[in-house]
Amino acid sequence: MTSADTCIEFDDVVAGYGEFMILNNLSFKAARGKITLLLGPNGAGKSTVLKTLFGLLRPRQGCITLNGQNVVGVGARSLLLEHGLAFVPQGRNLFGQLTAYENLELGGITLGIKTARERIPEVLELFPRVKERLHSAASSLSGGEQKQLEVGRALLLRPKVILIDEPSIGLSPMVVQDVFKLLRRLADAGTTVLMVEQNVKSALKASDDAIALESGRLVLHKPADELLRDPHIERLFLGGAHAAPAPA
Repeated sequence: MTSADTCIEFDDVVAGYGEFMILNNLSFKAARGKITLLLGPNGAGKSTVLKTLFGLLRPRQGCITLNGQNVVGVGARSLLLEHGLAFVPQGRNLFGQLTAYENLELGGITLGIKTARERIPEVLELFPRVKERLHSAASSLSGGEQKQLEVGRALLLRPKVILIDEPSIGLSPMVVQDVFKLLRRLADAGTTVLMVEQNVKSALKASDDAIALESGRLVLHKPADELLRDPHIERLFLGGAHAAPAPA
């Protein structure tokens, strides 16, 4: 991958909490305008990659670049406004007592209320179910509608890069496919997506590249379609990417 094609690069990154290191000399590249899927067992460091990239956790060592610019030490607000980086974390992150519309307004507060309101209709075109429930309390929306609202809130900022952590949690298979299709459309239009997802096979079908982590280190980087054909794919989810295939 050339530097012109690279959007995200981790170079020898060490990061963790207190004395406990999660990322151990991690190096990888993610291509611009593609969906890169982070795989690995629990504790492999997938979510920590997203938090470190978004400035929520400062690395102890190494360099992180976004479109060729070093972003270590840059705060989340600057990453969002100046670098076009949006983060959709795991779980529900809405103001439950506020309406769906009010949640969208708050998501665009850094744009100014006038600009945010001008952009809301274009976001709602992507999420017809949210549009139907626009004036309902966010807490009354289904799990799928809430996740769509979270993604829509991030899209209000027209990000160049989206970090999304476990988008399928708590969603029906049909809604999960809708979320993956949306991410695919965004990538095809030029948005870079870095995704953590344990619904491995479905996520691989929507992705361009896959990276497997183990103990905070890169153990595999392959095209997603190639990995999807690997009969030992489950080892990347359960752990043991280095292990030899089990005998037939």
